[in-house]
Amino acid sequence: MTLKDLNNKKIAMLGLGAENYALLKFLLAKKINCQITICDQRSIKALADKFTELNKHANIFWQLEKKFKANLGRYDLLFRSPGWPLDCPGIKQGHQDNLCLKTTSAMRLFFDLCPTKNIIGVTGTKGKGTTSSLIYAILKAGKKRVFLGGNIGIAPFAFLSKIKSSDWLVLELSSFQLEDLHTSPHIAVLTNFYPEHLAPADPNNPNYHKSLKAYWLAKQNIIRWQTKKDWLIINQKLKSQNKQPSFAKGYGRARQTTSNVIYFTKSALPSGLVGAHNQENVAAAEAVAKIVGIKPSIIAKAVKNFKGLEHRLEFVREVRGVKYFDDSFATTPESTIIALKSFNSPIILLAGGADKGANFKQLAKAISKQVKFVCLLKGQATPRIKQELIRLKFSNYKIFDNLAAAVKVSSKLAAKGDVVLLSTACASFGMFKNYKERGNLFKTFVKKLPAHNA
Repeated sequence: MTLKDLNNKKIAMLGLGAENYALLKFLLAKKINCQITICDQRSIKALADKFTELNKHANIFWQLEKKFKANLGRYDLLFRSPGWPLDCPGIKQGHQDNLCLKTTSAMRLFFDLCPTKNIIGVTGTKGKGTTSSLIYAILKAGKKRVFLGGNIGIAPFAFLSKIKSSDWLVLELSSFQLEDLHTSPHIAVLTNFYPEHLAPADPNNPNYHKSLKAYWLAKQNIIRWQTKKDWLIINQKLKSQNKQPSFAKGYGRARQTTSNVIYFTKSALPSGLVGAHNQENVAAAEAVAKIVGIKPSIIAKAVKNFKGLEHRLEFVREVRGVKYFDDSFATTPESTIIALKSFNSPIILLAGGADKGANFKQLAKAISKQVKFVCLLKGQATPRIKQELIRLKFSNYKIFDNLAAAVKVSSKLAAKGDVVLLSTACASFGMFKNYKERGNLFKTFVKKLPAHNA
């Protein structure tokens, strides 16, 4: 699709999230002659700042709250936000009412319009944000002109006009951004694969995958259209017995790819990142940097200087010999298990929250082996975690309805040499707006702890 294809079209933005908002501003800046309707279940009050900014444009209309997905067949193009399900009844009805209707996304259009083919796409259940940021840092250290965007929180349409054909671009890509993508990046990175997004959790972004196989197939779109000139950098753990990329539990081989495949394990390069999983993230970034042509000495220095991302096993503070870590980004049991394995010290764990359809049996086993006490934060998934702990006769837990109290109790229970770890294994919705608010509040409460015993 080209920009000319948008002229004289009736366009619906399904959700005014970061991607569609950046796309809308891009279209306004380019003065595309089209009619744009913003379809969002939020109210004008909730969208007040954006409403005030955008409502001055005569070609922008609003379809909000209860009517947000009604009569979508009246439009020519639907730009779906990643959090908007592809099988939404409104979209289905729209296609029935208008056989010429097309559903696409901002990311899909971005791939069509992007001036450079030097795109590095990074996906995986966990680690994609850290790996993307690390690749970006290494390429910058290697004096490459490079941009970073995608699921990491920077909508690529915000900088599309600045990109040149010789530039490099690092995109963190979620499964919801990938599920309808029709182009693959030149270098694709798959960090790992665990069950995730199997039930709706965020009321404002209810998209989810109906099965683990559907989730796996969405991830595979990152390599589906690669050619012999392209590269796939994939975790060794996803290598099958027949040496083809595969998910080991039997969810099918990867889509056949003719690209060059490199498997990574763990890097030996020194870094300030905590945990064996981050050694894998470093290894993935290292492999990409070598393909791009960055010197080993520059790679090593950039890795050593990389500080890591906020809320990913982030060291907060040491108080009376107790170290506090914010791992609020750990929203699955698997990611919390990985976090637990990153420490040899006794752990007081803060866990629990919204339910995304995960299984907590393995998490309970990991807790019983290494955790001395669990502060369970109230949420729909918390009773299921509690039940798994009871089955293992693990009784050192307490349920809290606020984070401040959980931090206070953790500080009293912790002894010198212990670790207090916020790694919830669950989404944040319910008690918090998102994982960032949860992590920031945790850090605020930790920083308020007295340095000495009262």
